[in-house]
Amino acid sequence: MYAVIVTGGRQYRVMQGETLRVEKLAGDVGAEIKFDQVLLVGSGEEITVGAPLVGGALVAAKIVSHGRGEKVRIIKFRRRKHHQKQMGHRQYYTEVEITGISGAGEKKATKAESTKAAKE
Repeated sequence: MYAVIVTGGRQYRVMQGETLRVEKLAGDVGAEIKFDQVLLVGSGEEITVGAPLVGGALVAAKIVSHGRGEKVRIIKFRRRKHHQKQMGHRQYYTEVEITGISGAGEKKATKAESTKAAKE
């Protein structure tokens, strides 16, 4: 079983038991967190796609560690102007382990579908 989740402005395809690095999340090491923004849930040949989210779907994870990534060097240089500027950046991250994927529930109804159902 796998799922596509959204966290930190990025989308990740996750499976149970997988460890991945995401943007820094609040919480202590060992704490349980839940990702409720699930775009897709798949199990074998069966795939549930949300519109935009899958209703009732939840991905549980455990925080393994916090840290900082590799240094990215930024160099700004202007030729013939005797101007050069150097900077560096290290992005914070949280390493999480996916412990469970649940709820291949129904798709969230769109506004048009809900009004159509209410009229009938």
